Amino acid sequence: MIALSDIQDARRRIAGIVRETPVDQSESLSKMVGVPVFLKHEQRQITGAFKLRGAANAVERLSAAERARGVAAASTGNHGRALAYAARRTGARAIIAMSSLVPMNKVKAISALGAEARIVGRSQDDAQREVDRMVAEEGIVSVPPFDHPDVIAGQGTIGLEILEQAPEVQTVLVPLSGGGLIAGIACAIKALRPTVRILGISMERGAAMAASLQAGRPVEVEELPTLADSLGGGVGHANRYTFSMVRDLVDDVILVSEAEIAAGMRHAYLEEREVVEGAGAVGIAALVAGRIRPSGPVLALVSGRNIDMDLHRRVIAGAGGLEDAA
Repeated sequence: MIALSDIQDARRRIAGIVRETPVDQSESLSKMVGVPVFLKHEQRQITGAFKLRGAANAVERLSAAERARGVAAASTGNHGRALAYAARRTGARAIIAMSSLVPMNKVKAISALGAEARIVGRSQDDAQREVDRMVAEEGIVSVPPFDHPDVIAGQGTIGLEILEQAPEVQTVLVPLSGGGLIAGIACAIKALRPTVRILGISMERGAAMAASLQAGRPVEVEELPTLADSLGGGVGHANRYTFSMVRDLVDDVILVSEAEIAAGMRHAYLEEREVVEGAGAVGIAALVAGRIRPSGPVLALVSGRNIDMDLHRRVIAGAGGLEDAA
């Protein structure tokens, strides 16, 4: 299990690599919801998403011999970009396996950082099988996107920042996919302030962790095209960390529709003046849609901005989902 001390160590380890991202109060959302609403702007992270924290912590923890073997990961895009960046800093080779559902802008961004991008199958599970093959046959080091203690600890540094930047917060909304982000944040916040509620927000289309929690064990779900593409992918049948941490530390999970995600993206752009990808906007989406009615100060983590700008333009113009934006 991950301890608070692991997250505190990670913060010191990655301090010169990642940004401490700002927290601002949203006047528009505060007025809409009736309580103070804060936004944690992790979309302003160096690689455009929170994933750099976990990837950097994991790579920094590798030995020189491990780095020489190279690193690999299955990714829906943002972890791959972060791992490519972290690997390039240390001179390590990086191979990122992705399914055909990953948007091309994210594939190109990974290649631009010097990593090899491999498109494998139509699901995150297909991409993970390619990583498993490389580990077994080529000796490459796997740095998975969520179910890894160093990755979870790196993401948990956001929780430490939240408590320092918005100490009055009573509820924290966190995008939920494989669970590495919310597991780390919940671990940090619950250890220091156990009364704070942690809510996971995911999309209705193919939310693997939500389905797994309902089943009481990790299960596979069909991956479907969604505006929140970064939240796609499975939990993994051999999940060692995130499933149990989410089950034990997260207070509730809320699912939002494609139209609600689109509305969250529009709010972020038109009211907050922020370009946010669908996965990064799910907390805003839940607030705008009235899915959450907090009684005290609430913070929504805005987790990323790595969206194809043509798609973003169509959503801002009124598209309510991928089908409308086609």
